[in-house]
Amino acid sequence: MRVFIRISTLIFVSAILSACVSETVHQQKLDENAYLQSVIKSLEADYERLKAEKIQLADRNDSLNQRVLEAIERNKLLQEDLMRARADLERVEKVLADRSAEAGTAMAEMRQEIDRLVEGNNLLQQQLEVELQAREARLAEVQSTYDELVGKLEQEIERGEVRISELKGKLTVNVVDKILFDSGKAALKPAGIKVLQQIGDILNSAVDKNIQVEGHTDNVPISGGLAARYPSNWELSTARATTVLHFLQDKVGVSGERLSAVGYGEYQPISSNATAEGRAENRRIQIVLTAAKKP
Repeated sequence: MRVFIRISTLIFVSAILSACVSETVHQQKLDENAYLQSVIKSLEADYERLKAEKIQLADRNDSLNQRVLEAIERNKLLQEDLMRARADLERVEKVLADRSAEAGTAMAEMRQEIDRLVEGNNLLQQQLEVELQAREARLAEVQSTYDELVGKLEQEIERGEVRISELKGKLTVNVVDKILFDSGKAALKPAGIKVLQQIGDILNSAVDKNIQVEGHTDNVPISGGLAARYPSNWELSTARATTVLHFLQDKVGVSGERLSAVGYGEYQPISSNATAEGRAENRRIQIVLTAAKKP
């Protein structure tokens, strides 16, 4: 506005002086006035342009301000997200650290357990080796006893009066009752005493073996006057087993701590009771050698 005032003042002064100057001067003033008018128009155009630019700049500034505000808001949200992420990270790191410590403890305990298992396995392996050696020794002893019995009772075995079997370290001498007892009786026959003496001498030397005498019968019921003494096959089988036990203890000298007797009656047959031959096989005394239990 100051520019316009100055220009207007100049125009007014020029008009007053124009009456007093010569035509040449007057023309110069007119030329100057025309120039000034063109300058004014140029300035007004510049003003309008600058005004328009100012408006554009203001609009752009408003847009930029809006974008800055939006950027600030986004930055604020990002900062909040960052803070939450850092907090989550710290929690995760803490959990991982705790788990790492727990895992370390668990691994240490696992290593200790593995060491204990390895040590236990080594000890067990040693015990197994010792037991295997002992078992082999027992089997060798049983085999030796078996061979000795077979050698001494060869004739009885050939006649089918004695059977000797060995299974998993258990030696069984099966003697049919006809060589030991008369029918329905529990007293030993002379032939039975001879056989039992031979068996007992060999069994007596196996000091680490227990001896169980088992009495067995067929399924024919006890009848007649015999029933008063032996009401059933239970009593007869038990009486015969006990007779053999006493012979081994009293005549052969086997320690009573190693001896036991049991009567099974007719309930553990090894053959069919439907035939005379089968019933004869079921009437028997079994002498079983087993490993003595360690105290």
